[in-house]
Amino acid sequence: MKNQQRAYGYALITVLFWSTVATAFKISLRNFNNVQLLAVANLISFIVFLAMLAGSRRLFLLRELRPRDYALSAAQGLLNPFGYYLIIFKSYSLLPAQVAQPANFIWPLVLMLLSVPLLKQPLKLTGILGLVISFAGVFVLATQGHFSDFKIVEPLGITLAMFTSVIWSLFWIINVKDTRDDLLKLFLSFGFSLIYVAILLAFRDDKWPSFSGSWIAAVYVGLFEMGIAFVLWLKALKLSDSAGKVANLIYLTPFLSLIAIHFVLGEKLFSTSVIGLCLIIAGIMTGRIKNKS
Repeated sequence: MKNQQRAYGYALITVLFWSTVATAFKISLRNFNNVQLLAVANLISFIVFLAMLAGSRRLFLLRELRPRDYALSAAQGLLNPFGYYLIIFKSYSLLPAQVAQPANFIWPLVLMLLSVPLLKQPLKLTGILGLVISFAGVFVLATQGHFSDFKIVEPLGITLAMFTSVIWSLFWIINVKDTRDDLLKLFLSFGFSLIYVAILLAFRDDKWPSFSGSWIAAVYVGLFEMGIAFVLWLKALKLSDSAGKVANLIYLTPFLSLIAIHFVLGEKLFSTSVIGLCLIIAGIMTGRIKNKS
């Protein structure tokens, strides 16, 4: 029971961190573009993972790696954080935070879909129903009330936000099959991502903004969204009697996020944002219902 209480504690702290990052994304993107924000946040998170490896005396694990381990980490790093955050930051630059955040939250259903061909898991009828409900929620978000003419307010932003769910799901499917130390895997994938970002920056001519609140927000993203929160969440899952007990807490994230978006960013919440988010969550929960058969 003591371990379960600690698991809930770690999970709730993680949820609080994740509830604030949509706001931090938008603050950072006031002066940064998506590549610059990724560069700063990726570097901060890489330093965090390096410090944690050193502090836990696990740096010796690097000596035990084989070439195929590095190849696997290079692929993981290309998916997450490089590909995932590069695209999600771009979607946030195009959309209100209250739209981008829920649209990105369909990943549990995308993960379920991709698990059919990649993990040979059966597709449930409840899963199909859940998909229909959640995509109805995305439609409500995308139209922002323009139902009569089916007008998608920002189609590219919505498409990018939804596509990140595919990248995230692929990353975690690969991660499930990877039995290496969790912290080591994060350190390596973020290290390779840092290389990819450096190469990308070498072909660009970006002017870096002067010190401002955007810099602080970018460091916050690297420290908490891409760094500490990952480790705390993995720790919560390991301490919990059942992954489901702490996994359900993640559904608090988008609702708490809307509160932060409203009061910190000053975005006036659309009724469609709340309705769309509720439909997405309802779809995800429907998809988790087990068939009687």
